[in-house]
Amino acid sequence: MTVAIGRRELLVALGGAAAAWPLAARAQQPSGVRRIGVLITLAADDPEAQARIGAFLQGMQEFGWTLGRNVRIDYRWARDVNSISRYATELVALAPDVILANANPSVVALQHATPSIPIVFVAVTDPVAATFVENLAHPGSNATGFSVGEYGTSAKWLELLKEIAPSVTQVAVLQDPQNLSSLPQFAAIQSVAPSLGVELKSLPLRDVGEIERIVAAFARGSNLGLIATRTQAANLRRDLIIALAARHRLPAVYPLRFFVTGGGLVSYGPDIVDQYRRAAGYVDRILKGEKPADLPVQAPTKYELVINLKTAKTLGLTVPLPLLGRADEVIE
Repeated sequence: MTVAIGRRELLVALGGAAAAWPLAARAQQPSGVRRIGVLITLAADDPEAQARIGAFLQGMQEFGWTLGRNVRIDYRWARDVNSISRYATELVALAPDVILANANPSVVALQHATPSIPIVFVAVTDPVAATFVENLAHPGSNATGFSVGEYGTSAKWLELLKEIAPSVTQVAVLQDPQNLSSLPQFAAIQSVAPSLGVELKSLPLRDVGEIERIVAAFARGSNLGLIATRTQAANLRRDLIIALAARHRLPAVYPLRFFVTGGGLVSYGPDIVDQYRRAAGYVDRILKGEKPADLPVQAPTKYELVINLKTAKTLGLTVPLPLLGRADEVIE
């Protein structure tokens, strides 16, 4: 779907996240207006999507870009992997000056659709290994942006799980079979599993019914834990995953903060909302003539550790004091 440029339409699509954005012109677009495409792998009414786009819009406003006066933004909300390629093609057909893209599958689809339109990405894992850029310092392609780090950081999830629930010996890893970044994340977790005395089981994230069945079957064992990899499928089904972990009393580690604010146990990952805010700076520079090939990819400067003490108590877990001391946020 395309979100129109008017204030009213923005508020409907973003649930108020862009409330501070200046009033857009309701008349025909004036000449000289620059065009931005946005491809985001969340639903338009998802609170996380609202927060991310709201941060981007605030950043654009700070650089002097006003909807209807000097910029237009066309959105595509890809709620399933099958729609990403279609939406990427639609955005490229609009011939925007730059496209803001979320996560690896979006960049894959966009670079397939265009070798020339500049792409600013956020929440991308290991962009060099994914061949989006030649190297981090000099991307050398039509894409640059903000990464969530290398695949190896996924090993930290299992280490955290063992720290908060030492008795865990079997861990289910929720993966998206259609997401190319899911397998390297699993491989990183697997690399530390033997030293931690943990046996891993890969569970595919497909339809809701299957997820419920496979998690229920896994939960018949003992000394169990759960890890959700950083994928669109997990993000979109986070409420279900959190509910299943609670129902089957599985201590679980998640890749991003909004899993824990939604009731999950613990998360470790970068601040994606902040990446959207910072992405406005790269979009601004590209609109003013700089090339993505010359703009270095920025890695996270910090990973957030978030712990939900209420969930820990429900699971009968006592969070170690050293772990609490390292937490960036504790939800009580």
